[in-house]
Amino acid sequence: MESTPLRNKQGLTEQEFLEQYKPSAYERPSVTVDMLLFTIENNALKLLLIRRQNHPYMHCWALPGGFVNIDESIEQAVYRELAEETNITQDVYFEQLYTFGDVNRDPRMRVITCAYISLTPASNIKNTCAGDDAEDAAWFTVELTEAYHNQQENCCELTLTSEEKNLRIKYTVKETAQGMRKGYDISVNPASGGKLAFDHAHSVYMALQRLKNKVSYTPIAFSLLPRQFTLGQLQKVYEVLLGEKLDRANFRKAVRHMVRQVGKGRLQGSNRPMMLFEYNPLSHTD
Repeated sequence: MESTPLRNKQGLTEQEFLEQYKPSAYERPSVTVDMLLFTIENNALKLLLIRRQNHPYMHCWALPGGFVNIDESIEQAVYRELAEETNITQDVYFEQLYTFGDVNRDPRMRVITCAYISLTPASNIKNTCAGDDAEDAAWFTVELTEAYHNQQENCCELTLTSEEKNLRIKYTVKETAQGMRKGYDISVNPASGGKLAFDHAHSVYMALQRLKNKVSYTPIAFSLLPRQFTLGQLQKVYEVLLGEKLDRANFRKAVRHMVRQVGKGRLQGSNRPMMLFEYNPLSHTD
């Protein structure tokens, strides 16, 4: 026995409603994806930025990204843009960071963007290049250092430096506590050699906070290492993400359940055999 179809107040079934529905009756925002692609090279955290070749923010440095096509998911757009703008197609960790939707964040029109953190080993970044809508691409060293701290306010300096481009972009971040809630204001430092496009400085700051918090209870650090590594390399990744030096003995005790020994080998650029390890996936199970 067939059930009676549901009808709305106008007496329409779902099929009838969809047939007469007009999407053009409502203004719709566009959706983009932004990628914060990080790696660690020479004991420094690096972020890939592209230089815009067109308006708005012409010639400003920005995060790689682009518009989501009507026939693809947000995740598919991330992988497509990554391949188009960086030439990287594998060995990349992805995690959604935040959805930025301020009404005036893009001067062209109403644009909502989904920002993604991406992590990859340094060995995977040799062929990065600028995409069609970028005139240049470069890896910037990213640092977040505390300027001062008191009960009401914490002030940090966010610095992005490219030795290759002889450029240093600086922001001042003031974190404030209002009861149980925390907020922050971010502004271009007067000593800066430029600024990032759109609200991308906010994305960078939030990504650094996310990485620092998650490295202590998730295995994301291993996404920045080759498949086989030394414990010294692993410790350096933790130190870079945390922004502090770690005691060697205590660190090895803390991570021993997360790795498994694979024997001795030679790392690229070294002739001395070293004890190598791999990530033990059984150390993090639901």
